[in-house]
Amino acid sequence: MQFCNNFFMKWILKNIALAIVFVVGILLLTNFLLGVLTQHNKVVTVPDFTNQTFSEAKYNAGKVGVRVEIADSVFVRRMKRGVVFTQNPPAGTEVKKGRRIFLTTNAKVAKEVKMPLVAGYSMRQAKAELMSRGLSLGKLIYVNDIATNNVIKQLYNNHEIKAGTPVESGSRIDLVVGLNPEDGRTYAPNVVGMKYLRAVDAVQDYSLNVAKTIFDDGIKTYTDSLNAVVYKQQPATSTVPLTMGSGVTLYLGDESKVAKK
Repeated sequence: MQFCNNFFMKWILKNIALAIVFVVGILLLTNFLLGVLTQHNKVVTVPDFTNQTFSEAKYNAGKVGVRVEIADSVFVRRMKRGVVFTQNPPAGTEVKKGRRIFLTTNAKVAKEVKMPLVAGYSMRQAKAELMSRGLSLGKLIYVNDIATNNVIKQLYNNHEIKAGTPVESGSRIDLVVGLNPEDGRTYAPNVVGMKYLRAVDAVQDYSLNVAKTIFDDGIKTYTDSLNAVVYKQQPATSTVPLTMGSGVTLYLGDESKVAKK
């Protein structure tokens, strides 16, 4: 009787052990197959495709095991045409092999828009109208006039441009505006910490010009410049008034420069 009990107990323990081994084996096999099928833990770092042609981006994507696809296009006047402007996910992101990276490229052919009539507008109204048409405000040229900041002429490439004239999207339009000597003073705004285009916008809103932009050596592309922040300006913001149309110099770099100030 004792022998039977011992045999039966060993048989149960043996089968329990085999069941445990079987379950562990199934779990290991499942985990292995899941890793193979989903490429679990096999990730790659997304390269920076900006300023590359689509052919170059496709070649470089293939080297790391991702795919690229053009999702949209824009026109950036100051950027080489036909190259990658932005990408999603951004460079440096870790993704699984085979992941599609969506690219926005700079159009090869500029879109044309018709020049609006902004003569007679206030400077700020003219600026808003230009932006709504895909154009940008260039230089503010002040001349003596009874009405300060009243737009007298609109210029393109140093020549007066008539309303309705076709012009490339993104073009800079200079404005000749009035300046009453009795009402022609302004102040430099504090733009330290602002990104490039926001800083330019703020300077112009104070009836001043951006005389010069000085980018650090690390700012190499137009995309880099859009993300650069102002860490120094001349003149600095103060209570000393400036004549409208005066120039402000901006020094731009990455955000760490601002943190050190």
